[in-house]
Amino acid sequence: MSTNQTSSRAHVDKSKHLIGYPKFIWRSLVLATDGSLLFYAWMTLLTALALVGLNAWAHQVATGMSLTGMSDHVSWGLYIANFTFMVGLAAGGVMMVIPAYLYDDEQMHDVVIIGELLAIASIVMSVAFVVADMGRPDRLLHMMPVIGRFNWPISMLTWDMLVLNGYLIINLHICGYLLYKKFLGEKPDKRWYIPFVFLSIVWAISIHTVTAFLYSGLGGRPFWNSAILAPRFLVSAFVAGPAFIILSLQLIRRFSDFEFGSSPIRTLTSVLRVTVLINLFLYGAELFTEFYTGGSHTAAAEYLFFGLHGHTGLVAWTWSAIALNVTAALMLLHPASRSNWTVLNVACVLTFVGVWIEKGMGLVVPGFIPSTMHEIVEYSPSLVEWKVTIGIWALGLLVYTVALKIAIPIFSEKVTIRDGQLEKVD
Repeated sequence: MSTNQTSSRAHVDKSKHLIGYPKFIWRSLVLATDGSLLFYAWMTLLTALALVGLNAWAHQVATGMSLTGMSDHVSWGLYIANFTFMVGLAAGGVMMVIPAYLYDDEQMHDVVIIGELLAIASIVMSVAFVVADMGRPDRLLHMMPVIGRFNWPISMLTWDMLVLNGYLIINLHICGYLLYKKFLGEKPDKRWYIPFVFLSIVWAISIHTVTAFLYSGLGGRPFWNSAILAPRFLVSAFVAGPAFIILSLQLIRRFSDFEFGSSPIRTLTSVLRVTVLINLFLYGAELFTEFYTGGSHTAAAEYLFFGLHGHTGLVAWTWSAIALNVTAALMLLHPASRSNWTVLNVACVLTFVGVWIEKGMGLVVPGFIPSTMHEIVEYSPSLVEWKVTIGIWALGLLVYTVALKIAIPIFSEKVTIRDGQLEKVD
């Protein structure tokens, strides 16, 4: 190729990108706001719920944390419970990446973007729950280098902030790069995304491991001082993540024209059948250690499962989680889950809710009861906490819905650009 030809090609590529960037942004905005009546109804509902949560959070900021059910004895509650679960859901999104890139599953390549977008939405929700729990958002400044005291590498909280924000940036880069290249009709350069894909696998494991270390590293809370807490966190993430993605894939197939086979759902179902059993096994191993050895450190577990000195605030939550997880495991192991989508969907909902309870109220609150002074102060989420929580969930679903609304037409090459002209492929 001559110098003139090379220069001409470079000029064409530069011109294409100059046209492509603004058209990509504009088309993304159009895709995010254009849809059916059902889409508008869904977005209106989520927006209304998010605004209710925002209003409740504003009252909390103005009045103080006294509006919540938390106290000096139980300083972490519904917000941190949801934060912990959301980090696991973000990590669970990697279960789309591993089959697609580690085992080169071609059909999983078609839908891997759905798992990456779920990770982005989950991290957004995780950060929102932390901000809500801090009481005042300006306290974030204390975590900023130079402005505050970063306390790295000693503080596990600092590590958690680093890995969460790093995971968000990695997934934003992967999704943004792949979608932009699809929009231009160009083949993505593997050097610009494959290393980040493999990095995201390692990073997904790290975000939930560090979150587990936040708990297990607190020596004054014996309920959390377990070496298998990090493995339990990871396994439960690989339960909740695939369960949510299976449901998402079926909704996408039902309400969009995005075409993909049943192989991705069946692959995730196979993963779920194994991880749900491992999760139950690790949970049982933890219970054996707590109750068989006995001693004063068993008090938190006794409160969680049977109540303590007449206090039974979490007993119903705990046994509900066990019932949901066991029922879901039995349904997933039944042959009907392989042929009946309804059975599979119900099992996914049950296991998703079961893990949410187990890793939420069933993990966070018992760590504080009884307190280090052997006092029992029960915790129950206030109406404000429920409103804020519902609002943040609505925010996350808004982010996820908009991301899918943009990504699906572009990733399936139904919206693209050719020679500088926007073209919608029917």
